[in-house]
Amino acid sequence: MFRSLPRLAAIFFLITLSVRAQQPAADARPTVWLIGDSTVNNSTKGLLGWGKPIAELFDPAKVRVENRARGGTSSRSFLREGMWDAVAKEIRRGDFVLMQFGHNDGGPIDREKARASLKGNGEETKDVTVLETGVAETVHTYGWYLRHYAAEAKAKGATPIILSLIPRNIWKDGKVGRATGDYGKAASEAAATGGFLFIDLNAIVAGHYDELGQEKVAAEFFTTDHTHTTPAGAVFNAGGVVEGIRTLKGCPLTGALRPAAAKTP
Repeated sequence: MFRSLPRLAAIFFLITLSVRAQQPAADARPTVWLIGDSTVNNSTKGLLGWGKPIAELFDPAKVRVENRARGGTSSRSFLREGMWDAVAKEIRRGDFVLMQFGHNDGGPIDREKARASLKGNGEETKDVTVLETGVAETVHTYGWYLRHYAAEAKAKGATPIILSLIPRNIWKDGKVGRATGDYGKAASEAAATGGFLFIDLNAIVAGHYDELGQEKVAAEFFTTDHTHTTPAGAVFNAGGVVEGIRTLKGCPLTGALRPAAAKTP
């Protein structure tokens, strides 16, 4: 019996090596985390968010893309419903976090979906009790939530990038509406206050929409409402994000873009 022990140990050692060899190696590539609403991640038939096509514009040998945006969320509800905590647990040093909120940050603050944040970028808060659930909550400003996500990402060694929201298909005098007076401005201020990178996606895409014209944009990029894009619109907006990334001086994410990744047409 005792003579067979070395042989059994050798067999066990070989089995262990075989099992380890079959296990996938840990992925060392940095992750590009995307958080936001349905304009970033949309699974509705005939619609698409820019978070899916943008994955094709990165070199898969250099980064992987995780689209954790969810339709219907605001900067406030993404935190309250635990979606941010789930992402934060997985963030590693060297990762990137791109965030785009604002389309759902308006509306009731304490009833119905109760997803509205306070306006602006300040530190003010408001304590509310949601009518339908009876749950108490301290509501912060839109900019505060963005800064919260960015600060936690940075503390984990990741590079946070704040994006202003893509424009809605609402026009006046031949120009698509900008968010320069509300959420676009607050996103810019949040980035400046915290010293975070910022992409004015609203301005980038709006400028290209103006060049294409209202009729073409409406026919090709929006078919159901003024917010959610078609697959063609999602690809176009992904190009706008890439265009913004290329302007970020010193950001290592620029080196992960495919050489042929086109800007918005």
